[in-house]
Amino acid sequence: MTAYLIKNVSVVGAAPTDLLIRDGVVAEAGVGLTAPGATVLDATGLVALPGLVDLHTHLREPGREDAETVESGSRAAALGGYTAVCAMANTSPVADTAGVVEQVWRLGREAGLVDVQPIGAVTVGLAGERLAELGAMADSAARVRIFSDDGHCVADPKLMRRALEYVKAFDGVIAQHAEEPRLTEGAQMHEGEVSTRLGLTGWPAVAEEAIIARDVLLAEHVGSRLHICHVSTAGSVAVLRHAKARGVKVSAEVTPHHLLLTDEKAATYDPVYKVNPPLRTAADVTALRAALAEGVIDIIATDHAPHAVEDKECEWAYARPGMLGLETALSIALDVLGPQWDLIAERMSRAPARIAGLDGHGVDPAPGVPANLTLVDPAARRVIEPAELASRSRNTPYARMTLPGRIVATFLRGEPTVLDGKAVK
Repeated sequence: MTAYLIKNVSVVGAAPTDLLIRDGVVAEAGVGLTAPGATVLDATGLVALPGLVDLHTHLREPGREDAETVESGSRAAALGGYTAVCAMANTSPVADTAGVVEQVWRLGREAGLVDVQPIGAVTVGLAGERLAELGAMADSAARVRIFSDDGHCVADPKLMRRALEYVKAFDGVIAQHAEEPRLTEGAQMHEGEVSTRLGLTGWPAVAEEAIIARDVLLAEHVGSRLHICHVSTAGSVAVLRHAKARGVKVSAEVTPHHLLLTDEKAATYDPVYKVNPPLRTAADVTALRAALAEGVIDIIATDHAPHAVEDKECEWAYARPGMLGLETALSIALDVLGPQWDLIAERMSRAPARIAGLDGHGVDPAPGVPANLTLVDPAARRVIEPAELASRSRNTPYARMTLPGRIVATFLRGEPTVLDGKAVK
């Protein structure tokens, strides 16, 4: 294994230092280090962060390899500064058995670009009718600890309670896609002034908020861990703030696109802006940003949702919801939060690693720590060109936007997956 000496790097925004990576760990840290035989990387002006961790990634394999594979999604993740991603269960077949989650886990290991941690389905086939094999998935080689029917809400309160009770036995987490389906039938975008103007059926904020309110009460009653996916409204923030003040074991995520874009984008009728939950109002964006800074929202998660061309380049009503996110998430965080490196490290690495129980990830670079880290050039600015993305899909809402920051290198247990901004494998 090659040793690497990273010179003059700022670790999470601190004063410049050197890092020696050897045998998969950070062996030494300090000014003026030397290491004969080590490959030297001049990191002057760069910031070292713990490798980013995404709690919400769609890798599409098995079933939709035309949109993404575990390998292509892993490469996109590494280029985005990630060392671990949690792969959602809405594949084909659905990841609702030990066999399927182990398949995804092994594909991740074979790719070797990031640690791929499968998320298991809560219900069989995501149908919301009976619990999937939660225990078998937890005991499998993949060691699943997060379960979600993302893309579908676990709408039945009795079933949701049973799921929360079941995973409590092994400290698991139920990650809820909060959407009351009876309030969103036929919905095309956020319900509000813009949807009225455009004549599109609206997706009301209360459809999200009602499920979150119900589920925090269930989690409090059971004493189990609940995670809320892609929070998008100011009302949801208020519910979460109240729940956390009472000590409910609830965590929450926000996506980069909900931190930056608003429902006004739907006025273009460009399906790249169609997403679930939909883009909301400027007031919601302001509330989400404040909640992220405050800690009411714990993490940024990409909800990376690649789609094949035919599923996006069509009429708005027929387009699949979802956007790419892995290769642009850190740039959006920098754009929204500025160079608050400790906050970015907490929201994009430490906290998601804690929620998912990913040992060795989400730890700031220091002697003895596994060398899962990324080097960022905060002064760089780049134009997002869809054709240059590593994903098999091209549905990015940031096409031709100029965004701050550039991932220069990513290391997974001491081995580079990205060097000089390019994937090693």
